[in-house]
Amino acid sequence: METRLVEYAIAVADELSFTRAAQRVHAGQSTVSAGVRALERELGTALFERDQRGVRITAAGEAVLPALRALADAEARARTAADPRGELRGELRIGVFSSVSYLAIPRVIGAFHREHPRVDLRLRASPSGSAELADAVRRGRLDLSMYGLPAATAGPGLAVHRLATTPYAVILPADHELASHARLALKDLAHEPFVDAPVGFGNRDVLDAALSARGIVRDVRVEATETNAIPVFVANGLGIALLPELLIPPSDGITVVPLNERITWELNVVTRTSTGETTAALLEQLLAAY
Repeated sequence: METRLVEYAIAVADELSFTRAAQRVHAGQSTVSAGVRALERELGTALFERDQRGVRITAAGEAVLPALRALADAEARARTAADPRGELRGELRIGVFSSVSYLAIPRVIGAFHREHPRVDLRLRASPSGSAELADAVRRGRLDLSMYGLPAATAGPGLAVHRLATTPYAVILPADHELASHARLALKDLAHEPFVDAPVGFGNRDVLDAALSARGIVRDVRVEATETNAIPVFVANGLGIALLPELLIPPSDGITVVPLNERITWELNVVTRTSTGETTAALLEQLLAAY
């Protein structure tokens, strides 16, 4: 089986677009389409459905895709082994949160890229949060991903690696009447409007579960998919927020006050239970950074 055709099929599966897949593999769209058709003839089954609505993976394609990825990984390992310098090669697909600029993640990934320039890095953010990212790892569409939910929620087929644990704190407008307090309790916040991430984001789901266990219901009036936007909304008087301390970026116009109750959030990384060399190498650097 020609590895170039395997590369085309994997790109189409990841991008769900022949146009974007062609750009990714630096080939013409007609070349990618012809290559995928040739691979489908060789396998005796259709991997994709193509119509006016776009590209979808068939059931056979979902079944075959892990084997195609294994072939691509095996080729990358062979090239690494054949290299006298032992430089890592291959593709590494990473799931990230939509707001990570103030975490150590970009710095670690940048250092990894400089150390292993022959590894093709692909970073993807999910508009739906940690659960969707973890599912992409489980299905083989990502190799490694950030994960903001408790390890026990990851489900079968995944390994969860803890990077950090951090408590929630209260974010208030700088001129808020509670901003001068040394600490605040949840009961102090009961009647305040809130700004938060949407349901499905790890920090929101963990907090909702903790508040629900205490019988507390909030009025969330603003939802922001980018965590670093939450303090901006707070600074402009649209509500207060509870965020893990690790996720609070430096911001003007806010005051951060510790919370009496200890509610914690885990910053994790998820991988499949069996990982390739490139995934293991990046994971090692992420764990070392924390």
